[in-house]
Amino acid sequence: MSKRAKLRKYWQRIRTEPKLGRNVAMFVVLLLLAGVAGGIILGHQGSGLTAWPWTNRFVFHAKFSDAQGVAAGQGQEVRIAGVTVGAIQAASVAKDGTADVELGIDPKYRVYSNAALVLRPKSPLNEMYVEVNPGDAQHGKPLAQGATLPLGNTRSPVTIDKVTQHLDRGTRTALGALINESDTALADAPRHLPGGLSATDKVVRDLQPVMSSLRTRKQEIAALVSELATISQAVGGNDQRLSDLAGNLQQTLRTVADKGGPLDSTLRRLPDFTDQLHQATQVVQELTGQLNPTLDDVRRASGKLPGALAGLSDTADRLGSVADKAKPVVQQAEPVVSDLRPVVGDVNAALPDLQQISSRLDPVTGSLVPYLQDLQAFVYNTGSATSVTDGDGGTLRGIGQVGPDTIPLLRTLGKPAK
Repeated sequence: MSKRAKLRKYWQRIRTEPKLGRNVAMFVVLLLLAGVAGGIILGHQGSGLTAWPWTNRFVFHAKFSDAQGVAAGQGQEVRIAGVTVGAIQAASVAKDGTADVELGIDPKYRVYSNAALVLRPKSPLNEMYVEVNPGDAQHGKPLAQGATLPLGNTRSPVTIDKVTQHLDRGTRTALGALINESDTALADAPRHLPGGLSATDKVVRDLQPVMSSLRTRKQEIAALVSELATISQAVGGNDQRLSDLAGNLQQTLRTVADKGGPLDSTLRRLPDFTDQLHQATQVVQELTGQLNPTLDDVRRASGKLPGALAGLSDTADRLGSVADKAKPVVQQAEPVVSDLRPVVGDVNAALPDLQQISSRLDPVTGSLVPYLQDLQAFVYNTGSATSVTDGDGGTLRGIGQVGPDTIPLLRTLGKPAK
């Protein structure tokens, strides 16, 4: 019977036998769930990275002098900067007697030939992980797939077993007794330890100001040393400038020594200069004595000045109102002024002749002044004689003039005889 026939027979049986198909389906579902759960557990065990056989990993080897605590395939981690990037995949003994550890990490992380690997304990039970410093491209080359880092690039942990194995039997016995006694002492710690801790705390509090002072002193000394180092470096780097400065100072002193004679003559002239300065100071004092009364008058005038300014401000306010009122008059007079401008030109042309005439009127007016009263009476009487009214009302008046020429008799009498 062929395999296809057998499968057909089994499938026919599952369909015909009661509840067998349901049981088979439940069994298959349980197998799938178990597989998924196992995959999740394996994926989150140890390094936290899914370590399926088909997972793409960058694999390289590293030699350690001692790989104590390394358990390949147990999910022991490989970390870069504290971040888990892979796991320890295998461990074996190399031909030279060192431990060859196979590491698999995520391919996105690059490792160079100058990388540094440290095997560290993850817990007191010596569960290990590898801390990787991947190096850089400036000082190393990218590590190829499957390459091996030498022993100089790795460090192994120092465990308590390595320390105690170098002790002799008596020392190990004494160390065991010490540990036992420490255990006994710690058993009574709840009764005796609080008092000692309290005393220690008091001592620490008392020592705190001392430590603060020492810390400040240390900082000041460090700053002083730094400043001295800076000064010494500056001085060491300026030897030529210091020598030039010393040479210039020496030359300056030599020049001053050569100019001693003129300097002495200058110093001898100083007394006369001080006398002249004293006289000038006295003159200035006299001037200040004369200026004091003037300043007093100015001060008094300044006291009266605010009132005058206040009155001036009132006058300015009134002038403003007058100007506002005169503005319409000026606007109306503007056409008249425009018309008078040609007349003013003609008047200016006639002024020289008028000036000559006015200069000749002085004697005429002088001779007329005595007759002004008679002229006034004449005007008054003439007005009365020619008026057609008086105090009593309207009237008719006439003026008759009688003279030698109007009377014939007198005219004949006045003729000379022939």
